[in-house]
Formats: sequence, C-alpha cells, structure tokens
Amino acid sequence: MLNIPSLQIGSHQLPNCLVLAPMAGVTDRPFRQLCKQMGAGMAVSEMISSNSLLWGSEKTKRRADHTGEIEPRSVQIAGSDPKLMAEAAQHNVNNGAQIVDINMGCPAKKVCNVMAGSALLQDEDLVKRILDEVVNAVDVPVTLKIRTGWNKEQRNAINIARIAEQAGIQALSIHGRTRACAYKGEAEYDTIAAVKAAVNNIPVIANGDIRTPEKAKFVLEYTKADGIMIGRAAQGKPWIFREIWHYLQTGEILPEPSVFEVRDILLKHMENLYQFYGEYTGVRMARKHLSWYSKGQPHAALFRNTVNRVDSTSEQMRLTHEFFEQIAA
Repeated sequence: MLNIPSLQIGSHQLPNCLVLAPMAGVTDRPFRQLCKQMGAGMAVSEMISSNSLLWGSEKTKRRADHTGEIEPRSVQIAGSDPKLMAEAAQHNVNNGAQIVDINMGCPAKKVCNVMAGSALLQDEDLVKRILDEVVNAVDVPVTLKIRTGWNKEQRNAINIARIAEQAGIQALSIHGRTRACAYKGEAEYDTIAAVKAAVNNIPVIANGDIRTPEKAKFVLEYTKADGIMIGRAAQGKPWIFREIWHYLQTGEILPEPSVFEVRDILLKHMENLYQFYGEYTGVRMARKHLSWYSKGQPHAALFRNTVNRVDSTSEQMRLTHEFFEQIAA
C-alpha cells in the first residue's frame, strides 16, 4: 500500500491528506462539517470577496461563519488588489480563520472579468505582489489554489509554484486544467507532477477528475503529490473521503453505504441546512443536494420534479422520507 503521511500545513497537522475543494454555493458550513465527519482532513470555505463593501452582507457573513466547525478552519479569499487581499486576510483571521487560501483557480467569467481567480495567472508580477502582501499580513498559514495556466499556450504553473514557494505559501493546490479548459477534457497530471518536482518546501495537493479510491491512489502515485483535493465528486457523496482513505490504507474497497445510511446522512444534512439558513433559503439550498444524492436511484427524476416544487421544510422532509422508503421497498 501507499505509505502516505498525514498532511501538514504550517502548524496544522491534518488527520489525512484528503481535502474538500472550495466550491461557490456548495462548501458552506453544513457541507464542510459533513465532509470532515465523513473523512476529509480539511475543508476549504466558499470564496469570500476582498471587497470590504460586501463583508456586511448576509451571504458573506454566512460564508465566514465557523461556529462549531471541526478545525482547522480554512477560508478562501478572492480578489486582484494586493492591499485589499491583505485586508481581507486580516479580516477573516480576526473572524476565526486558521488558514487563509488565495483563489487563483476559479474559471468563472464574472470572477475572471475582474482579473481575479485564474485570470491572475496571466500576470506573474501581480501574483507575486498579492502573495507577498497576504503572507506578510497574517500570522496564520497562507495557501494557494491555482490551475495549470490561463490556456494551453500559457501553462505557467511551475513559475507560479516557485513564486509561491519564495513568498512563503504553506501549501499549493492545483486543478489539473487551464482556465480555458474549464472542466472539459482530462486533468493534466503530468503538469501537477512537474510542479511537485519543481518545489521542495511546500506540499502540493492534486485536484481534478478524482472520483474513485482507485483514481486517488493512481494520482498520488503518478504525481507524487502530498495530498488530493476532491470537489464535484463529493456532491451527493460525502462518504467518498472515508472510501478513499480506507482504500489508501488497506487496498480494500468499502461497500457502498446502504439506502438507510444514505437517507440518514441526507436527512441530517437537510436539518443542518435549515438550521443554518432558515426555512426559506434552507429549502432552496437543499434542492441541489437532493438532486445529487438521488442521482442514479430509481424514480429519481420524478422525485426531483416533485420535491423541487415544495417550499416548506416539513414537506421537503416528508417527500425525502417517502422517496427512500420507496427505494428500500
């Protein structure tokens, strides 16, 4: 079996090398907490804008809410102005962040159009200034999430990794695609391997297309990365972390959770969403998760069509109970 040490980020010794990727609209506190309970060594928050005008909004305050969260608390910030990014880092550390993650990987147009996210990879000097400012502004570890480059002609992940290492970044996560690739095509594990070979002092975390325990093992062996980051594969399947960790340790595939366990995980997740967001928003946030959890189950399309029309927590819960009773029967 792979001899995999647990991942260390600054002074934080993680229980394993598995990280939940930051995903806007997904990795809220209830989902981060659930994935940690199901075996993720760390979970990164949804990105918080460096624009201080947004910090007072309900949406941003919820994103910065870590009450009762399993440590370490990692918060991602996004922006393009070095001074504002440093202020955002300080603000989030004051609000409980124990690790600050910098977003240079998001491919979304609305983020890239303001020269944030993966658009920053086009300007290595600006990358350096942002990293230097943020690292110097806080006394907690700063991590960085990138892609392999802006497009296939401008793959500069190795340069960015070296800049990050010199700036004092404590861990580097790489999604194995360029910004131009978005989520299409195969992840570039060769590029991740080259980045790992190019830096000596910071852990490299591989991200992209890791959907099974076998794939996780392959990626760790092929890239020599220090950890792996799971994003979309955890949607509707938060137990993927315990499956991967069990396989890495034993070589054995855990059996899929029973219908009843899936039901119980989902119902608890829904309760936590209602408690976190309140009824109106909680019901709406639960809809995407219901869609993911029910994917591939018999009569799932009919269930989604029905459950997405209700507006009360009680009715959403009742329909979900009925759906799983129907599957079990």
